[in-house]
Amino acid sequence: MTMKVPYRLAVARHDGAATVLVERDGRFLPLADLLDSAVARHLGTEQLSDLMPLLADWDIWNPLIAEKVADAADRFEREGMEAPERFAPPTGIPRKLICIGANFHDHIAEMRRPITPTYPYSFLKPASTTLRGSGETVALPAGLSMIDWEAELAVVIGTTCRDVAVADALSVVAGYANFNDLSARDCVSRALPIGIDWVLHKGYDGFGPIGPFFVPADLIADPQDLPIRLSVNGVVKQDSNSAQMVFGVAEIIAHLSTVMTLEPGDIIATGTPAGCGFGRAPQEFLQPGDQVEVEVGPLGVLRTLVA
Repeated sequence: MTMKVPYRLAVARHDGAATVLVERDGRFLPLADLLDSAVARHLGTEQLSDLMPLLADWDIWNPLIAEKVADAADRFEREGMEAPERFAPPTGIPRKLICIGANFHDHIAEMRRPITPTYPYSFLKPASTTLRGSGETVALPAGLSMIDWEAELAVVIGTTCRDVAVADALSVVAGYANFNDLSARDCVSRALPIGIDWVLHKGYDGFGPIGPFFVPADLIADPQDLPIRLSVNGVVKQDSNSAQMVFGVAEIIAHLSTVMTLEPGDIIATGTPAGCGFGRAPQEFLQPGDQVEVEVGPLGVLRTLVA
């Protein structure tokens, strides 16, 4: 994909510790170095192991980061590092990881669901055990054979909010990232009359690869016009656009904020388009040794190795 933004944020190991990095034109510098004493003054530390401390005051940090990156163009050329092979989840571990199901018109069609939802259909994933960074390996759960991929746009909240109007909802977004909502379809194929067990469907360790980059929301012109692509071993399986969403980012946030208070760092995965393995004919599922790549607009390439 050719979409580009001035800079992106990520978390990877640097000098033996997890560190927030800034990427500009393929070169990386530690964010704390660009911010100099501002981090120490405001946070009481010179270390930034993830973005969570900054998201609590994102309206302060976001313009400062943009200013410092713009001023350091020559420094990226002189001192910038090559891309790391492995990343960590850019935001750290959020309080909430909320996923939206059945939210793309083309995906609903391929899954042969007779009814389009009348509100954003949601579920929770256990963030501390499901999230994985780009380049990490995810092990297939023992005894299951129908592990599926789902490329998604992830939204990161930057403002504590409740009962947000649709017209104001995008103002509470701090940024965006790639997400892969890995799913065990075994439980769908043998669901009991009571319905699908969503923990067995979505909650296994490592079933939430995210990243590698966090892109500030003000660098994304329209979250409802982003190409979404997923490949397995280099073969494209999903190729769609966020314009296919039944409920857009603003509508999702407005709905969820009527149920719960959304907090800085909370992640909302907004649903997947057509091309999932379960909906293909014949069906396809992940196997040990597969490499999955997710790419949403300018958010980089999220790579996951299946073991």
